[in-house]
Amino acid sequence: MTTTAVNSLERLQAVLEVFTEDRLEWTPEEMMEALGYSRPTLYRYLKILKAAGLLTSMPNTGFTLGPKIVELDYLLRKSDALMNSGAPFLENLVSQYSCTALLVRWYGEKILCVDSRSSAKNPISSYPRGRPMPLSRGAIGRSIMAFLPKRHLVPLIEKTMADVKAVGLGDTPEEVQESLKRVRKAGFAVAYGEVTPGVVGIAAPVFDAGRSPIASICCTISGSLVDGTTIDAIGQQVRQAGGELSTALASRRHQQTS
Repeated sequence: MTTTAVNSLERLQAVLEVFTEDRLEWTPEEMMEALGYSRPTLYRYLKILKAAGLLTSMPNTGFTLGPKIVELDYLLRKSDALMNSGAPFLENLVSQYSCTALLVRWYGEKILCVDSRSSAKNPISSYPRGRPMPLSRGAIGRSIMAFLPKRHLVPLIEKTMADVKAVGLGDTPEEVQESLKRVRKAGFAVAYGEVTPGVVGIAAPVFDAGRSPIASICCTISGSLVDGTTIDAIGQQVRQAGGELSTALASRRHQQTS
């Protein structure tokens, strides 16, 4: 019974996972083809998801994500410890530089912006809140990868070797690990135009109570506004912010469990 329940939950979840930035609306027929579900099974899942408000549809149209997603997002903004504790650090960065400051959570093999602030006149970012991006490109992903345990890092490097090679981290897994060791020693990562042309990303890891990173705090700024000295100064500040935010999260976790 437990196995059946788990499988049913996974199959129900798979219906939600067909929705992407490139495909925001699906007809039942398209879902059946993509998922391989029978018509009765799919319609049973659609009925459940629609009743829960997770999906919605209009007559003679396909299904889209429903209003329950918005409700959950509102609750997330109020309850997420990373966002609540991190907001002052973002405000501090944008008060000192004409930049965009971001909090980005590590989400599986992706990174997901959960909060941001900007003081730039014409802010440009490839990381709007809620848009998942690959972990293997840019300062944000690098600041997380550099602090992963080797048993988690090596398979990830091997899986994303084409991307990390393209941005110059190394031609072999061993060379990539050496590059990431330098990031770890510095305490922050820097990337020049890898995600957004003309923009420098400077990021440091954020830890919870554990030893592996859960997120990254990042400053993105126009390359025309910074030189090596400024980048290093921002890097030191971002590293300090990441450390203080990590301490705040660990303290909050300790208070909840004590």
